[in-house]
Amino acid sequence: MSDTADFVQECPTCGRRLHIRVEYLGRVVCCNHCKGKLLASDQPQEAMPSDSGIGLIMRAEELLELAEQRKARPR
Repeated sequence: MSDTADFVQECPTCGRRLHIRVEYLGRVVCCNHCKGKLLASDQPQEAMPSDSGIGLIMRAEELLELAEQRKARPR
């Protein structure tokens, strides 16, 4: 059993529930699923400024670029 305390926060980019260690409060962390960046906070999401639309667009552009690179690779 783990002896670290954590809290749950939703990723503003993909919406996944993230378990974040309390020691990361106030730091920028990265979602393991979508790689979106967020400020670790135990406050309700609406109290924080949201750039989730920008983060989502940036992630979509990264994935499209990756798909194009894979498509261009010879098999």
